[in-house]
Amino acid sequence: MTSPSETRVPERQVAGAAVGPTDEPQFPPIGDLAFLSDREVGALVAPSGNVEWLCLPALDSPSVFGTLLDRSAGRFRVGPAGVQVPAGQRYLLGSMVVETTWMTRSGFLVVQDALLLGPWRAERRSPDQRRPPGDAQPDHVLLRTLECVHGSVAVTVDCEPMFDYGRTPARWTHVGPGYHRAAATSGDGEVALRLDTSLRLGFEGSRASARTTLRECDRAFVALSWGDGTPPETVDEAFARIEGTSERWRRWLSDGRFPDHPWREHLQRSALTLKALTHAATGAIAAAPTTSLPRVPAGSRNWDYRYSFLRDSAWAVRALHVLGFEWEADDFLAFLADSTGADRPLKNLCRVSGEDPPEEVELPHLAGYGGARPVRVGNAAVTYSQHDVLASLIDAATVPALARRRLSSTVWTMVRRQVEEVLGRWREPDRGFWSLRAEPRHYTVSKVMCWVAADRGAALAELRGRPEQAAEWRATAEEIALDVFANGVSARGTFRQHYDSDELDASLLVIPLVGFLSGEDERVRRTVLAIEDELTVDGVALRRLPGEHEPVAGEAFAVCSWWLASALVTIGGVDRAHALAERLLAYSSRVGLYGEHIDPASGRQGGNYPHALTHLALIDALLRVIHAER
Repeated sequence: MTSPSETRVPERQVAGAAVGPTDEPQFPPIGDLAFLSDREVGALVAPSGNVEWLCLPALDSPSVFGTLLDRSAGRFRVGPAGVQVPAGQRYLLGSMVVETTWMTRSGFLVVQDALLLGPWRAERRSPDQRRPPGDAQPDHVLLRTLECVHGSVAVTVDCEPMFDYGRTPARWTHVGPGYHRAAATSGDGEVALRLDTSLRLGFEGSRASARTTLRECDRAFVALSWGDGTPPETVDEAFARIEGTSERWRRWLSDGRFPDHPWREHLQRSALTLKALTHAATGAIAAAPTTSLPRVPAGSRNWDYRYSFLRDSAWAVRALHVLGFEWEADDFLAFLADSTGADRPLKNLCRVSGEDPPEEVELPHLAGYGGARPVRVGNAAVTYSQHDVLASLIDAATVPALARRRLSSTVWTMVRRQVEEVLGRWREPDRGFWSLRAEPRHYTVSKVMCWVAADRGAALAELRGRPEQAAEWRATAEEIALDVFANGVSARGTFRQHYDSDELDASLLVIPLVGFLSGEDERVRRTVLAIEDELTVDGVALRRLPGEHEPVAGEAFAVCSWWLASALVTIGGVDRAHALAERLLAYSSRVGLYGEHIDPASGRQGGNYPHALTHLALIDALLRVIHAER
């Protein structure tokens, strides 16, 4: 791991850092990780072939492999012996299957990794399955296939689970008469994991290992399963099932509408990432599959993002709808209706199952990514007051409803309740778009989003044939707008962060994006240009100016730069927006993913990864630029 003084070193130069006590390289750069998903759990795989992060049996369960947060918290590596840096790594086209190619002195090896998807097979109803079942479902198997394509390669398998965030080592036993199957038990003695492979397994303490030499055309597999997972029994079946998983992802992607443009692959990768972060059973969208990845090296602002942040997820509805994925948008709206039904108080975030998140606690036994402490699980932001959360839900309902000219009674009930709540609270201060852990303020963007709630609510009321309610809400929208014009504009004619400060904040860029004002408005134009001029460092937009002794990278939320590109389009700066988009695309990870932060000095990714809000902002910005240039 590089120290804070070495933050200018490019990511690719640190991927093969020194070997540590767990036989794994030091923490891989966040942007070098590949993301696997079966829409129920998620895993991160390093270029070294190690599974750095996997929580079971749910996305926010305790980790089984957690070397991403502590190099002794569980690992699962498959790859050539004595080689840590691959020749290349990529996603198979249009899928979430990762392929890593290795070149050794004696041969070439290709490894493919996937969390398997299989055909729908459940015969009994599950209480967790609330959305209409699709044609595929998680197989509860992490499959890793190996093929020697030239010469010969010595390969090793090391599987060392550490249950409960690295607290409990596994106990291994062989299953059956041979050496090809093993079971791992946790501290309570229950079988938690099963390891099946075409290789021969042995044990060393809490580690299950295998080693062999593959020669040209030789193939092998390793499958980790849990719950009701059924692993492959033969090499041929393993390769067929990984291809079947890839085909299911491609089949979904082919239903989308993507422009014929050089940026299409970036749009498709972002769409796949959002789909991969969507919980199949409920339709909820997780903010990220990780917790406590730092925004800056050794930083302390480390939060758990393995939940559905309702505001961020609601914005994803627009992105998915524009790309033609109406069913996914409908599923999330249904999830919102479930989450707010029966007078249940709406919270800022929830588990992807729809349940309340656990209380935020720190895990002092974990060293943290690169020494970044504390490591946290749970998220205290669940209790914060954020006006924009309610408004975003209403806006999300508007997108498909106005496109189809119909709105279900269930969603209308949710909308009406949330609009009334916003209109009763809009004069109150809140924690703002960024959910700041500070005193509530009258944030300008929070007021603007309250206007969005009233404006969209009025449109939906008209659609439902309620003109009096529409008129009432529209009148309130006008009142909110006048309040923003009176208190949210600085003396120099730019919008300001909150009513008691003239500081800029990148969240102000959403003002033209949500339709509060057009890009032709002089206040909008001045605000966008001021943010471009005053909050941009090395081509990356900051959330706000950092305080004294605060690192610049800590304010470099990637979403801010994508918002800036979108806002530039609205004021007519299409060429500048195009150039900014190209620069940001160059910052993507080696497999096309984005974390929450981008270090302006080094281009290094930071924060939880991959980050849903960043990917949906990318989709919006690229589509705006593409349409403006046509």
